[in-house]
Amino acid sequence: MTIPYNLDDEARIELLAYLVATQLIGRARSGEWLKLEHLIESEQLWLKGNGGNCDLVDRLRLAADSVKIASDLLAFPAMKDLAFLTRMFTDGWRMDYRAPVVRGLFDVCADHLLGPLDVRSDRG
Repeated sequence: MTIPYNLDDEARIELLAYLVATQLIGRARSGEWLKLEHLIESEQLWLKGNGGNCDLVDRLRLAADSVKIASDLLAFPAMKDLAFLTRMFTDGWRMDYRAPVVRGLFDVCADHLLGPLDVRSDRG
């Protein structure tokens, strides 16, 4: 049985935040961005763990966006610190939304996908 495409804005933002965090961790470990295969694997893990599904075009766009956002975040020294970055996750590599850095990353991703909070239209 195929799950229909079901990512709303919040799920899309959460997936993007997850990809940005994994990009930053990959960069901190190796000095390089994740290869496409690893990004696809990360997307599949998140989608499976969250009961989500989206089309290939959306997944490729989110993967490309993750590199852009992660590279912008490298301006902050903490975003290069592997120990700091791994604290964004709980056991099982789920993001810890109680952590201020994760909430901030979520906001950055929301701004990227939806536009600044002060100019967003009413979405429902």
